[in-house]
Amino acid sequence: MITKKRSLTPVQLLFVFFVSIISFKSLNTQAKIFRNAYIAFELPDGWNCSLEATEWVCRSQDAVSSKEAIIIFTAKEIGPTDNFAIYEQTMNTERTLTSKAGSPVQSQVVQKAKQVKINDAAWVDGMQKGSEIPNYYTRYLATIKERIAILATFSAHRDFYAKYSNAFFKAITSLRVIASRGLLTNPTVSGSGGSQGVFSGNNNFSGDGLGGDIPRFEKKKGGGLTKIILALLAVIGSIGGYIYMKRKK
Repeated sequence: MITKKRSLTPVQLLFVFFVSIISFKSLNTQAKIFRNAYIAFELPDGWNCSLEATEWVCRSQDAVSSKEAIIIFTAKEIGPTDNFAIYEQTMNTERTLTSKAGSPVQSQVVQKAKQVKINDAAWVDGMQKGSEIPNYYTRYLATIKERIAILATFSAHRDFYAKYSNAFFKAITSLRVIASRGLLTNPTVSGSGGSQGVFSGNNNFSGDGLGGDIPRFEKKKGGGLTKIILALLAVIGSIGGYIYMKRKK
């Protein structure tokens, strides 16, 4: 007995098309991993990193977005003030900066520093507002591996921190210390001696183009994929309604 193959209904065809779009989108959004001599992490989409003096500076390649947020990594040989207790104390200590008007501005501890484990490495994790530059939230992560102290800062303007929170979360949870044994036994790292701690002279935004007026613009109401999904759902709903009404007749 020969059975007749059933053709897909319009609703089923649209569903297959919808799943194909999602799969294609997933394949084309593979994470971009940044690596240097001592660390690796997932870089936000559209971002790039460059070495500036002894710091790796990562930011969006878009001219406007590049002023909204920044990621900075630095590493050096450990000094007398490089230990987790001092890192916690430093992250939990409010700092006083000078505003453009010349008046003192006090930073605020947003997240009290504590030790966390990220991919088998212990880090001290803390967050302040206005500790590097007014109106910017900065999340600090610091760790030590043998002779190397590493400091990472994830900063964004207060008006845009929510915009970058997910990208920062992915970057932080993907942090891996990958320093080779040869680098770990090197007496100097990034040209820095061990007389001062990794936090010493920390002013990550000097000359980085941040802290100026952030251009204001309308927030986008959803990306291209969101619009496609909404359009497909509308079409599916219309076809489903049409089939239902036809069957009732």
